[in-house]
Amino acid sequence: MSSSPAPDALLGPADIRELAAVLGVRPTKQRGQNFVIDANTVRRIVRTADVRPDDVVVEVGPGLGSLTLALLEAADRVTAVEIDDVLAAALPATVAARMPERAERFALVHSDAMRVTELPGPAPTALVANLPYNVAVPVLLHMLETFPSIERTLVMVQSEVADRLAAAPGSKVYGVPSVKANWYAEVKRAGAIGRNVFWPAPNVDSGLVSLVRRAEPIRTTATRREVFAVVDAAFAQRRKTLRAALAGWAGSAAAAEEALVAAGVSPQARGEALGVEEFVRIAEHARHTGNHEESAQRAVRAENKEPRHQ
Repeated sequence: MSSSPAPDALLGPADIRELAAVLGVRPTKQRGQNFVIDANTVRRIVRTADVRPDDVVVEVGPGLGSLTLALLEAADRVTAVEIDDVLAAALPATVAARMPERAERFALVHSDAMRVTELPGPAPTALVANLPYNVAVPVLLHMLETFPSIERTLVMVQSEVADRLAAAPGSKVYGVPSVKANWYAEVKRAGAIGRNVFWPAPNVDSGLVSLVRRAEPIRTTATRREVFAVVDAAFAQRRKTLRAALAGWAGSAAAAEEALVAAGVSPQARGEALGVEEFVRIAEHARHTGNHEESAQRAVRAENKEPRHQ
């Protein structure tokens, strides 16, 4: 790798505000824009993410480039996905000006991360991002599904979302994000981030979540869509027993009970008590009953709707 960047290559508070003023950028709540203005924080994120010299990192929502520059210090390559027209146009110039020796290792994709299906260059090995709070969970799940080469992920999200992603069965905040994230990876909280390192300061606390992809995918005869359809149904009415909550998914309460019993799950249990493996068994059972075709069609219909992330 080429020589190290200058010590002042990262963006500080004055740099961020000056750059924003030059670009005419005013952070918007609509896109959840809160820019990190503290160099120590972005270096801490990179360390916590265990970014390695041979990593190809994908970053979602790079904004003005605070975290991007810190990632370029540590990784082999960085690809940033940015939806904002002004920010996307400006970022390559910021990288070239502050880290010219790393510019060739940087690529920008001007797109909505939810629509990205391929990235330039080598396949990404890590995902590190300060995710906009309003779309954090769907973006995270989309990236994990679309890019199976991503081995390690560290995302900064709203603290409550971090708790939900890392929650274990039985927790009050365990739900759809917890199960779906666990389908792909081992998930854990990896720290907290104070409000004063952002501009503008958000009204909520932030947390880091680490996801290490499963060495072996969950073995199942059911598809991901089929499993996720069971998860969505189980938590759509989380106060109900699974017999009642899965009635629509199965076609009737009796059919739901049959599937649950066959899967070794109590019909009186609630979704918050089940781990991902139990949801997998329920989905698999639909393949061995007359409900398979109907449940598969319902899974596709559910996938095409706005995702639920209770």
